[in-house]
Amino acid sequence: MNKTDLSRFDNSWYKPGAGFVKRTLWYFTNVLFFLNPWNPVSSLKVFLLRLFGAKVGKRVVIKPSVNIKYPWRLTIGDYVWIGEKVWIDNLANVNIGNNVSISQGAMLLCGNHNYKKATFDLITGAIKLEDGVWIGAKSIITPGITCKSHSILTVNSTATKDLEEYTIYGGNPAKEIRKRIFQE
Repeated sequence: MNKTDLSRFDNSWYKPGAGFVKRTLWYFTNVLFFLNPWNPVSSLKVFLLRLFGAKVGKRVVIKPSVNIKYPWRLTIGDYVWIGEKVWIDNLANVNIGNNVSISQGAMLLCGNHNYKKATFDLITGAIKLEDGVWIGAKSIITPGITCKSHSILTVNSTATKDLEEYTIYGGNPAKEIRKRIFQE
């Protein structure tokens, strides 16, 4: 592909859901208060997310160095824990249920590119983490995935297909390991 072919890359169909000014204000807010490892105050982060249009439940913990692309495309339930260095690249909607844990360094990626086309078109898909889901450290959720109720994605795994409820998955791509059974 030569330089002139690059002019064919056109993803102008994509709309981020907010204007330039709001996106710019969020960029600096994200850098100062979320990506900044010196800010451990979750309540301030929750306030700022709500200010920018996120729907956030009660008792949400957001650790330092979290990166959120567009808060207006984010819904977080009650009693959610988001670990250090989590990246929520929500080019599409991300819906996080109640009692969810997203461990350190996990990535929720709502965008990808179509490698089968010379124009490398953008592909987006919403991500849904239902109630009781646990995403292990350094794991990746790809576009369009639903992690159903109480499913687990183990450390350093990649979900390329929906995770079934009460099931533990691991590997790249993630495969079913066993059922999740609670002890009394």
